[in-house]
This record gives sequence, structure tokens and C-alpha cells, in this order.
Amino acid sequence: MEITLNGYYTLILATLVLLLGRFLVKRVKFLEDFNIPEPVAGGLIAAAVVFALNAFFGYSFTIQKELQTACMLMFFASIGLSADFARLKAGGVSLVVFLLVVTTFMFLQNLVGVSMASALGLDPLMGLVAGSISLTGGHGTAGAWGGTFEDKYNLVGATTLGIACATYGLVAGGLIGGPVAKRLINKMGITPTAAKNTPQTTQTTEVATQEAMFERSDNVRLITATSAIETLALFAACLVFADFMTGVAKDTWFELPTFVWALFGGVVIRNVLTAVFNFDMFDRAIDVFGNAALSLFLAMALMSLKLWELADLAGPIVIILAVQTLLMIAYAYFITFRVMGKDYDAAILAAGHCGFGLGATPTAIANMQAITDRYMPSYKAFLIVPMVGAFFVDIMNLVILQGFINFIK
Repeated sequence: MEITLNGYYTLILATLVLLLGRFLVKRVKFLEDFNIPEPVAGGLIAAAVVFALNAFFGYSFTIQKELQTACMLMFFASIGLSADFARLKAGGVSLVVFLLVVTTFMFLQNLVGVSMASALGLDPLMGLVAGSISLTGGHGTAGAWGGTFEDKYNLVGATTLGIACATYGLVAGGLIGGPVAKRLINKMGITPTAAKNTPQTTQTTEVATQEAMFERSDNVRLITATSAIETLALFAACLVFADFMTGVAKDTWFELPTFVWALFGGVVIRNVLTAVFNFDMFDRAIDVFGNAALSLFLAMALMSLKLWELADLAGPIVIILAVQTLLMIAYAYFITFRVMGKDYDAAILAAGHCGFGLGATPTAIANMQAITDRYMPSYKAFLIVPMVGAFFVDIMNLVILQGFINFIK
């Protein structure tokens, strides 16, 4: 029996899923330690309930897709609106080099995924889902591309698979980052005791740059009704741009999913307003609306998962994810570390790369924090990783993915 939920019930259930996720993350140490997002924690429980209802009683659910799509577009618009290219200059050459290192890895991640999917008898697009879509991209990107693959290419189970792979990536990225960095640091002869006795300057160029980039805690701007409306106007402009460009590009060589246009629209609007009109963007309000939209989108996506569609994919996907994990370890150890300078900062960057190369930026930060708490600070790593992991990597990921899709199809 198919049960259709209208927008009101969809929103109510999504909110309940988020509240359940918050409760679980606070009470279950494993979820907290591995930075499992609240909508994922609650959403997986909801997906399990839906699976049980389908298995025992034959029920399935359909939710309000328009509301889910709007939340997805707002999330990707927030990434674009946060992508201030002036920050590339603030990060210096090291940020550009690290972005190139990460971009190269995403290409290899997809190459491995597509190759193994083809070898195991799966649709090559499944290799992208088990590649940078879900691993580097995370849950938001997995849900967005999964829906596109299902609607446009009839790839059954793409969203379910993407969410599952992204959840695996969060755990795996949190597990491998610390050991990789510790091994590199030990090879340099740095011990926790020696590190703590090493004098550290209280003010460095990296620290000064970081303070200039992010809003100071002693200069907080309140999210008022006026600022909220201004921020929503920016999101509305991104969504209008996305809808317009989707119509213009349809059936042409530059046809892209609507959420990609929403991100690119945000990038254009952000940099034109700041560079040309010297507009003071309210980054905190953008983050709040973007994160809220992502949480609602993930909750809705997970509520509508059909776990029974993964039955025939489990074995091959486990093999692909195992190889992807080994690739991440080898790349961080031999490439990221060496290219970024073969020093302590490079080891911390390698740990961070493991975090968002398989999981997400919070996982990367947690990896780096665990190492620096034991050894010594790395201002360079904590400056570069959030900027690359938060938005620049998403832009490059979309470019690489579109290239692979055009080649495959």
C-alpha cells in the first residue's frame, strides 16, 4: 500500500526525525565521536522503521518532493554564497596547492569507482555514487545526485546507496585520519612530550589571517528579522537563477542538474556583490539557513529511503568502499603529505584530508584536533582545511562529476 504525505505531514515528520537524531547523538557516544549528523542518526532509524513496515505489512511512503527539492537547492545555494574567492588569496599558495591535491584525489576516487563498478557488473554511474559523490561530497551531495540519477537515468537505489556510502565514509574517515598522521609524525621523530616542550609563538601570519577571515566572537552580528529577509532574498535570487538556467540549458551540451546551477548562482552573486558593490555578506546567517535546509533535506531523503533496493548491491559496494578506503590511506600518506611539504603541518593536513576525503569537514576537523591536542598546534592546517573542505572542494567536485557523466553517457 502506497501512502502519500502532503507538505505539512512531510515537514512535521522531518522535524521529528531531526529531534530524534539530536537525542541519539547526545546519548550515544559512538555517534558523537564520529560526527554522525543528527538528521542521519534520526533518519536511519526512520528508514529502518519504513523498511520494517514494508517487509511485514507491505506499506511504502511517498513524501512531498517539492519541499525536499527546495531545501536541497537552498543548501547548495548556501555553498555558493559562502565561496568568496578573495579567501583563496588569504590562504596563500598552500591553499591552492592543497586544493589541487584534493581535486586530483577526487578524480582518482571516481576513476576507481567507475572502473570497479564496471568490473563487478554494475552501472558505471554506481561507481560515481560510491566515489566522490558520497565520499568527498557527503550526504547532501549524495542525496542530490542520487535523485538526479534516479529521475534522469533510471538508476534504481542511487539515493539509498549514496546515503549509505556517505555514512560509511564518516566513520571510516574518522578512523583512518589519526593513525595516518601519527605514523607520519613518529617517522619525523616528534613525540608528544617533545612537542609540548617546544615553544610556540602566540601570533603567526596564519593566525592573523584566520582572524581576519572569520567573524570575531567579540563582534557578533545578530540574525534579526531584517537580516533574515536579506539573506532569504539572496537564496531566492540563487533559486531563480537555477530555474532560469535549467530551462535555458535543457537539451544542450551544458545541461546541468538544477542544484549545480543553484551553487554556481551563489558563487556569482557572492563575488559580484563583494567585489563590485563592496556588499557586507552575512556569512553566519547564510550558514544558519543553509544548515537548516540541509538538515530538513536529509531528514526527508532518509525518511523515503527504500533499503530493500540495496539487497543485490551490498557485496559489490562493500568491495568498492574497501578499495576506496585503501586509496585514501595511500594517497594521504604518500601524496598529500609529500606535496604539502613533508613536515608537521603536512601530517596534520593529511589527517584532515582523510576526514573530508571520505567523510565531511567536521570529521576532518575532529581528526586534526585529536592530533594537535596531543602534539602541538598547526595553524596552517586549521586555516586551509575548513576553506577547502567547506566549499571550494564542492565546486571542483561538481566539475569533475559532470565530466565523468558526460564521458559515461
